[in-house]
Amino acid sequence: MAFEAAGRAPAADESRNPSSTIRQLREKAYARIEALDIAPDLGSDIGSRRWFRGLGTFVGLSVVALAFWPDFAPLEAASPLPDDAEVRGEYRSHMITPLGLGADTGRRMGPTALVRPLAEAPERPQMQMLATLGRGDSLDRTLRRAGVSSEEADQVASLIGRAVSLEDIEPGTQIDITLGRRPAPGESRPLDQLNLRARFDLELKVARLDEDGPLALTRRLIRVDETPLRIRGTVGDSLYRSARAAGAPASAIQAYLKAVGQEVNLQRDVRSTDQFDMIISHRRAATGERQAGQLLFAGLERGSRNGVQLMRWGKDGEFYSADGEGEEKGGLMAPVPGPMSSRYGMRRHPILGYRRMHAGVDFRARHGTPIVAVTDGRVTGAGRMGGCGNAVRLRHSNGIDTRYCHMSRVSVRRGQSVKRGQVIGYVGSTGLSTGPHLHYEMYRGGKHVNPASVSFVTRRQLSGEDLTKFRDTLQNLKKVEEGAALADLTPTAEEAASEEPAREIDKLDQPRKIS
Repeated sequence: MAFEAAGRAPAADESRNPSSTIRQLREKAYARIEALDIAPDLGSDIGSRRWFRGLGTFVGLSVVALAFWPDFAPLEAASPLPDDAEVRGEYRSHMITPLGLGADTGRRMGPTALVRPLAEAPERPQMQMLATLGRGDSLDRTLRRAGVSSEEADQVASLIGRAVSLEDIEPGTQIDITLGRRPAPGESRPLDQLNLRARFDLELKVARLDEDGPLALTRRLIRVDETPLRIRGTVGDSLYRSARAAGAPASAIQAYLKAVGQEVNLQRDVRSTDQFDMIISHRRAATGERQAGQLLFAGLERGSRNGVQLMRWGKDGEFYSADGEGEEKGGLMAPVPGPMSSRYGMRRHPILGYRRMHAGVDFRARHGTPIVAVTDGRVTGAGRMGGCGNAVRLRHSNGIDTRYCHMSRVSVRRGQSVKRGQVIGYVGSTGLSTGPHLHYEMYRGGKHVNPASVSFVTRRQLSGEDLTKFRDTLQNLKKVEEGAALADLTPTAEEAASEEPAREIDKLDQPRKIS
């Protein structure tokens, strides 16, 4: 009995412990909340009391969220301007109006009642400005905006058009304009002189031989050196950043990466110790201007590994390797623009009625749609070919042949060479065909293969006289010394005699730029 009494005593003490009571109440509250099931799955038991209880919870939470929606009422940015003459005058002094009236620095106050306007103000005898020819703009419109009268603007455009085509003047060309004194108040200022760089090697000047004489054009040919710019350096951590640090233009680096990237993997095969070599077309004028052009040569020296030597050649501007091999052209063109309607494999023939091998793919296309060669090749057959109807067969590189069937008309002949994308015929429904479409087949080593599984590349190869000229040009181009094009041109005796020293006082009166 003593043992039992001793055992009950802790239970009585525990019942009087406040923390234990709170814990029991919390557990009962959690149990009641779990039993409520106020957020059941609305995707099950649709229409039941449990589902409507969950819908009520959803609607309630949505209402609470909308109640806390932010307010988008407009905010007052600034207090309204006081209706006071002095305050308005103070604001007016900070407007753009003073700049339009001639102020360029400091603070110009608005006029008050004490200011009396001048009956007549003297104006400058000459005005000098620098106009810029915008993209899509014309020379005469640019001159009119600068203040030249319409009659003189047309006259200047006619004079300049006799020396150079106006379409050849590049956008961004700056025109130095000098306007004279007005003959009468309200009239346009006459044109005294105009200078522009029509081409890199040609400067034009329009001026009057005497004060009241007509405008005359003077041409000045500028001596230009065409020595290419050669830039070499170490790849380092980044080929692009190293080339930029060496002074190469960003456009030339992009062309370099694109050309070299077709020969080697720039991420995996280029090391930090490799040497890059690029030659860029470059022109320098006797007057000091320089103009960089397109990339001519792209080289990469890789130590004991095979290097890269590519030179731009031909009217298409493609890069060719040192052995005369052109750029890689990958993939095959679609022979027609229509979608594929039947794939390669066994199928029931729509006319013969039994299952047999469909040794190609069909393209859905309208009657008369042009059919093009998927890549460069030579015509080995053109005409009637049994169940294929009118068809063309092409022989490509690497032992690949293609055949195009059911044509309405063939536009090539046997033995003819065709280029990638050249039209070889037109869609029809000749032979064993139920309607206009193209049946396209591909053969490798004389055996038909799935056309969708073949993807090959083509390269142009120089030969004969073209290859000889290419190699001679490459050798001469590689003789260009690094940085030789960066030196200033030595002036000739005539240029040195005609050059006048610049006076400091002349630097104070510079043309004002206009847009």
